[in-house]
Amino acid sequence: MNDNYDDIIRLPHHVSTKHPHLSMQQRAAQFAPFAALSGHDEAIEEAARKHEAAEDQ
Repeated sequence: MNDNYDDIIRLPHHVSTKHPHLSMQQRAAQFAPFAALSGHDEAIEEAARKHEAAEDQ
């Protein structure tokens, strides 16, 4: 079988000489989720409040 990665699969892992190695915390922080929908929770709460107020009338 001819795999596409046969030529690189056993190469040693690259270690940068320019950039220091990141700690686990630093690496995790890079990939941590961010608030892409900032204000979304507040908008949902406001819509629920208006809906409940309309039901009370």
